[in-house]
Order: sequence, then structure tokens, then C-alpha cells
Amino acid sequence: MSEHERGAYTPPTDEPLSFDARQPVRGARPFPFTLVISALVLVGLVVAIILFYRSGVRQAGEAPQTVGQPVGEIAAAAPQEAQPQDPAAGLQIYAEPGETTPASPQFTAPPEQPQPRPQAPAVVVTPPVAAPTTPVTAGPALRPALPAAPVQTAQAPAAPPVAAQPKAAPAPAAPKAAPQPAAAAPVPKAAGAAAVQIGAYSSKALADKGFSDAVAIAGGGHGKSVERIEKGGSTLFRTAVTGFSSRTEAAAYCAKLKAAGKACFVR
Repeated sequence: MSEHERGAYTPPTDEPLSFDARQPVRGARPFPFTLVISALVLVGLVVAIILFYRSGVRQAGEAPQTVGQPVGEIAAAAPQEAQPQDPAAGLQIYAEPGETTPASPQFTAPPEQPQPRPQAPAVVVTPPVAAPTTPVTAGPALRPALPAAPVQTAQAPAAPPVAAQPKAAPAPAAPKAAPQPAAAAPVPKAAGAAAVQIGAYSSKALADKGFSDAVAIAGGGHGKSVERIEKGGSTLFRTAVTGFSSRTEAAAYCAKLKAAGKACFVR
């Protein structure tokens, strides 16, 4: 790059360098003291290891080195005092006076053998003796009822009198069945000029609940009417709130129920 092409901010690294690593360095090279010292230390270490193994480790095929002094044979047996003594040797135990000879040990009794279950005596059930029954005798024959007076008509002759058949002897009375609960009697309507019908329910309990809900919403102080009707083969209980003095009062009462989401109409 020429001087006239170099700008003010051009780095100076574009200058050609005169150093070249491929060119030989002029003058003699220094002596490698470090390499020589390292070689001498390595040789000394190898020699020390060889001397250590030769002094303490036996060669292959050599007998093991003798350590300490050999033990000689025992000349005589150990004296009697040196032998261990039994503390119970020569000890005599005498029985004390009045001491009894221990009896033979008492062992636990063997388990019981299962016994055969005794046979229960056969129970003979004797049927109860039937009480003698008194034969039912037929009562005296009843007199036949008098024939009804024939009705004189111009179109048909009088019907012949029908003789009453004698009644048979009364049979034993059969057990009476439990009385059926009486059907709920319809509540009579309360006196008033108008009424508000609040619905027709499938049971008396639902009708009472519907009336209680209507009274809780629109207020009480009126009469109650529950009528039992048959419609389409099913029984319904038509419930109404009665006792209103006018249709205007009944319409206001029904409006309160409709505002609360109930169905009703004035009748």
C-alpha cells in the first residue's frame, strides 16, 4: 500500500515485516545445560533403585534370609508348679444334716386325647291330638219371602213371583283383612268471591307443600282448597287459595306468585 493510499486511521500492521522464521539465526547456539542436568539426575535415580533392590530383596533361587537366633530344644519337661491347676481338684462336698434327696422331676402332663362326641338322643315329635269337631247341623229351613206385588203395566205382563232359596249353614268366619285407610276427603272451599288456583298435584303431600310455598311467598290469611279429581285415569289434587273478597284482590295475589316464578290463575 502506497503512502498516498494510506488513510489517517489505517493501522500500521500493513507494513512489511523484515523478520522471517525460516532464516537462520546468526551466531553460535547456547549450550543445553538443562538437558544435560536432567539426564544426570535420571541416571542417578536408576542407580539408586538398583542398589536398593540388591541389598534388601533376594535373588531368584536364593534361600530366605535368617532373622534372629534359632531356638534350641527343651532339655526337660515343665515343672509341676508351672502346670495349670484345677480349682475343684480334691474338693469334697458333704451332705448337710436334714437335707432330703431331691425327688424325681415332675413333667407336664401329656395332651388330652380327643373323646368321641356323645350321640344325641333321637327326638321323637308327637303330633298333637286333633280336638274332636262338632258336626255342623243344618238349622231350621227359613220360610221363603213373600213374593212382591206384581206391577200392572199395559205393555208387559206381571213377572211371576220368585221363591227365595233357603240359605246354607254359615261357614266358619274367615280372618278379617286389615281395614284400608280412608281416601283423603276433599277440603271444602272457603267462602269467598274469588280463588287463585296454584296447581294440580299428584299427591296430597305435594298439594300441601304447594300451598305452603304460596303462603310463604304472597302471605297468608286466606283459605285452602284441595279437590281430588280423576283425569286421564290418574288422580290429581287441585289446590287453590280461597277467601278473597274480590277478583282484584285475587289477581294481585296471583301477580305476587308469578313474580316469584310460580304458575297460577284466578277463577
